[in-house]
Amino acid sequence: MNEKRIQKIQQVVAGRLNNIIVVLEDIHDPHNAAAILRTSEAMGIQNVWFVFDKEAPYNPRRIGKATSSSANKWLDFRIFHSPNECITELKKSGYSIVVTALTDMALSLPDYNASEEKIAVVMGNEHSGASETMIRNADVVVRIPMMGFVQSLNVSVATAIVLWEITRKRKKRNNWQLPPEERKQLLENLLEKAKH
Repeated sequence: MNEKRIQKIQQVVAGRLNNIIVVLEDIHDPHNAAAILRTSEAMGIQNVWFVFDKEAPYNPRRIGKATSSSANKWLDFRIFHSPNECITELKKSGYSIVVTALTDMALSLPDYNASEEKIAVVMGNEHSGASETMIRNADVVVRIPMMGFVQSLNVSVATAIVLWEITRKRKKRNNWQLPPEERKQLLENLLEKAKH
């Protein structure tokens, strides 16, 4: 591997955000999921978790190479088969669950300060949104404020807006980067992936 490639990987690792997970709950269309992977990777998020409860599961490593721009090669995934299973793991690991939902009780995204130490951003199904289980267990429910007649967006577009706003706020913190040991481990992992 040439020096330029190694430097690029080091630069990417330095830009990875600490303590943010994207959770995709029952995303029906793998092309939407692939677009979300591309956005997550571009925003510096390393971990994407999938919940397949009502929708048929698919392998995140194999979806839409064109749509994801091969982002799935660089990311880490976990798959759960129920919202409760995912919620239990997030809570056990100390994550605050931030669910996006079109409810009157939701906090407008610009008003959410993203100050929690660990954040899991949950995006729900294209048609039905996040499950009642996810919403009920959320620490925060947010919505994207909209000015037009249309009150919903494609899930990949909505994810991009939510992640951009949250990562922008996170980068104002001092400790947004991965800790040195995690950075070292990730660098080794990505260098290995780059060989294949």
